[in-house]
Amino acid sequence: MNQPTVFSRRHFLKTAGTSLFAAPFITSGLRAASPNGKLRHAAFGAGGMSWRDIVSLADHPMLELAAVCDVDTRQFDKIKKQFPKAKLYQDWREMLEKEGDSIDSVNVSTPDHMHAPMGLRSMDLGKHLYGQKPLAQTLHECRKLMLKAREKGVMTQMGIQASSDFTERYAVELVHLGLIGKVKEVHTFSNKKWGDMEPVPTSASPVPAELDWNMWLGPVTDRPYIEGYYHPKEWRKRRDFGTGTLGDMGCHMFSGWFRALELAAPIAVKSLGATPLNAVNWATDCVVEYTFKGTERTEKDTIKVTWYDGDARPPVAITSLVPEGKFPDQGSIYIGTEGVLLHQHTSTPMLYPREKFTGFRYPKLQPRNHWFDYVDCCLKGGSTRPTAHFDYAAPLTEAVLLGCIATVFPKENLTWDAEALKITNHEAAHGMVTRQYRPGWEI
Repeated sequence: MNQPTVFSRRHFLKTAGTSLFAAPFITSGLRAASPNGKLRHAAFGAGGMSWRDIVSLADHPMLELAAVCDVDTRQFDKIKKQFPKAKLYQDWREMLEKEGDSIDSVNVSTPDHMHAPMGLRSMDLGKHLYGQKPLAQTLHECRKLMLKAREKGVMTQMGIQASSDFTERYAVELVHLGLIGKVKEVHTFSNKKWGDMEPVPTSASPVPAELDWNMWLGPVTDRPYIEGYYHPKEWRKRRDFGTGTLGDMGCHMFSGWFRALELAAPIAVKSLGATPLNAVNWATDCVVEYTFKGTERTEKDTIKVTWYDGDARPPVAITSLVPEGKFPDQGSIYIGTEGVLLHQHTSTPMLYPREKFTGFRYPKLQPRNHWFDYVDCCLKGGSTRPTAHFDYAAPLTEAVLLGCIATVFPKENLTWDAEALKITNHEAAHGMVTRQYRPGWEI
């Protein structure tokens, strides 16, 4: 299989409007304006994160929810009550077939393994795409989504809403102002525990009448339904369907330093954790060390970024750099040559030592709405894109997913060739860059 080519670092740092293959990104907006000038939208998923995306997008006065699909029809009650005009489907393919000519945009807010099948098919039809994080479940799928978005000239946005929030934008601005000097290292951590070291239960359960289990499985090998084990929430822990704590929270929390340090693809990744392996589920208490090429924001020509989840935490030498009791459950700490920046996830970043920054006033930033930015860009067209468009979101997600792969091969340093989309020194790890698809679901 021929692998697509990734952008260069220069391209990545200038992704506001350039394309690796052709002219700058420009879209004409809606291909056929609706009678009332609104963005006609369809949702993949009716509950969970999709419900939040639906109501957040629909708060925009120029978006009209036209259709919703979900494999579990028990999720439709809220849709019927709040959006009585929206058409409801259990089969997402049927929704696209019947509503394709009357919608302009979709959100894909489903379990991770369905992001690429739904997203690629929607963009093939010329639909703008709001895709939940992680952008896809595999690196191969991420690259396909990025290239398809370029090919079709559609607007895109990944659902890392914190990237539009003033708190992340403050962190980026403080690094760019040089307040902590050149950055020497970064540590990012989350106390979430979306892993499971237990074996798969041997018992099977009757499939609920309202659930299309075969459609829920999608591209994944057939298996028995187990009540409460996969659907609706536990799928994040399963290697075939989710991406664990790192795959989910990493997409949110990498974004600040990815932007602040102007990083591109990592060159190596290594799992330092000692959690026993599990053939079907993601690990817990992971520690993953990334090596990136340095930039003008970093002290040296390479920089290490370390991820911790579950009960794992940065060493005392790092946590002691902030006052006792101030180290949060989730966030990132940037160690600079002139100071330290602690960015608690979704909270205002703090500078240390405090006495050095007495009197510092945060810059003024204009408020942004992650969902509204997407809708506005879809309606306006042109070269302006949302903050987490796929030229940004895809390489960010690829970095995250490399760490997920590393957790399956603890203590082994994996080298990454982004242009070739290849782990160059480990055949088994490289095999996880893509996946085996059920016949008829190949991507």
